[in-house]
Amino acid sequence: MAETGFIDHIGIGVPDLDATKEYYDGLMSVLGLRQWFERGAGDPLNYGPDGARGSQLFFYQAEEPGTYSRRETGLHHLAFLVSSRAVVREAHQWACARKAVILDEPQEFPQYGEHCYATYWLDPHGFKLEAVCHQPEES
Repeated sequence: MAETGFIDHIGIGVPDLDATKEYYDGLMSVLGLRQWFERGAGDPLNYGPDGARGSQLFFYQAEEPGTYSRRETGLHHLAFLVSSRAVVREAHQWACARKAVILDEPQEFPQYGEHCYATYWLDPHGFKLEAVCHQPEES
C-alpha cells in the first residue's frame, strides 16, 4: 500500500535560479540533503533526503517579477528537520558566515514541544528558514 498523508514536495518560485543554486547547494550539504534529479538548462533545482524517502524541495525560475513577504498570504517559512542539535548549530554558523539576517540564535523553543531546538534566518530572497531538532542534547 502506498504511503499517504505526507508532503511529497514543495515548489517555490525564485527570481534568480543560479544564485539560489549557489546558496542552497551549500546549505543542503550542511543539512544532509542532496540533489535528487539531474538538471538540464532551465530545469528546477531539487533537493531531498540523502538516500531516503521524504519530502523534497524544488526551486523554479519565476516567470514574472515580484516581491516576496512572509507577512502576506502564502509561504511563511521552511523548516528543515535535522538529526541533532549540533547540526542546528552548524546551520546557524553557515548562515552567519554568509551574513544572513539571523532571526533567532540556536535555542530551545519549549512552546513547540519538548526538546524543540532551532535557529531561524533569512535566505537571500527573504525566505525565512529554520533548522530544527526535536532531540535532547547528545551527551
